[in-house]
Amino acid sequence: MDLARANQKIAVIGGGPSGLAALKSLLSAGFDAELLEREDDFGGNWYYGKKCSSVYQSTHLISSKRLTEFTDFPMPAHWPHFISHRQALEYQRDYARHFQLYRAARFNCDVRRVYRGQNHWMVELAAGDPLRYQTLVVANGHNCDPRLPSFPGHFSGLSLHSSVYKTPEPLVGKRVLVVGAGNSGCDIAVESAAVAAHTAISMRRGYHFVPKFLRGKPIDECGERLLRWRIPLSLRRFVTRRMVKLALGAPQDFGLPAPDHRLFETHPIVNSQLLYAAGHGRIAPKPDVAELCGNEVAFADGTREPFDVIVYATGFNISIPFLDPSELNWIGGSPRLFLNVFHPQADDLFVIGLIQPDSGQWGLTDLQGQLVARFLSAVRDHSPRAEWFRRLKTRVDQPLGGGVKYVNSPRHTLEVEHFSYRRRLEKLIAQFR
Repeated sequence: MDLARANQKIAVIGGGPSGLAALKSLLSAGFDAELLEREDDFGGNWYYGKKCSSVYQSTHLISSKRLTEFTDFPMPAHWPHFISHRQALEYQRDYARHFQLYRAARFNCDVRRVYRGQNHWMVELAAGDPLRYQTLVVANGHNCDPRLPSFPGHFSGLSLHSSVYKTPEPLVGKRVLVVGAGNSGCDIAVESAAVAAHTAISMRRGYHFVPKFLRGKPIDECGERLLRWRIPLSLRRFVTRRMVKLALGAPQDFGLPAPDHRLFETHPIVNSQLLYAAGHGRIAPKPDVAELCGNEVAFADGTREPFDVIVYATGFNISIPFLDPSELNWIGGSPRLFLNVFHPQADDLFVIGLIQPDSGQWGLTDLQGQLVARFLSAVRDHSPRAEWFRRLKTRVDQPLGGGVKYVNSPRHTLEVEHFSYRRRLEKLIAQFR
């Protein structure tokens, strides 16, 4: 191996949407980059049935295709507004073929450890010789390490995390408790209600629910219009509450707890079917779990119920298992990075996709990749813009909520307000031109 040449290469770790977008931008900028993916093809979390995938058989995106797609590769016009996981996978692979990304990818490369050498990175694989790179782009996603609550006691029935839930067969005829009322938890509860003998959902707090469609339009496209019009946050809250009230009603109208926070302060629950099922008595809302008692569950309100199955839809820990946390300025539960992408000091380490936006993500990760490529190009070309951006990226504490203060919970560690975040990326990209 030509070590001098290898030392100029860029490694992109992860073959999901974030890795694809990063690879495309780096290759377009003239860099010698290659992508390492542990599975046998692109797709990441959307490669249904693979170890890396947490999607279930009925999964559809909760963001519309127009607010999800990459910036320069529209989804087919004849596709539905909210695509399935199968279409998400097809789209990614079409993108990879269109931009000739397969030629720069190594599949079946399970990265076990990455560490610094002298002016380079060493990448150890599960099989084969270590690989050497000058720059590292991490795009491994954040849906790989299930977060499980530590309730006191023991449950004698079947327990599973939402990441391993694929089809409703294990729930047929059972008494099912879903713990967690995020989008996955609500989807699974609705599926359970159709086949289980009894379904309950444990909600730590009340949430705002919004429908997927409003007057025939995807709800996020309706919200996008208000954002483009620069409507103030307080007025957007008022308008959205009124529209949702007319379209759905309030959660408490269906026996669910009232939200304990203002609209937009938690990740949106884009689901009207749960309210429908609750209104028909097919889903019973329950408060937080207090204790597991064999085949029963005790709740915070003092009630107890028997269950056969518990599905924990409790999210994921932020995890980059192959890289020492000290390399990523890790503080608390996540890396502290400028725009969740740029290390405040290192110029050879980047993370793509470490966000949870309130709308589609792939277009945002596309812009992240473009900005990384612009910065590396400036460094390569000895442009004064490189030093300008080095100073800028030390500001890791800047808020990304676009004026929204999110509820303090693990599920909002990576939350960003998509519109202001996108505009910020676009402006920074333009400043490199």
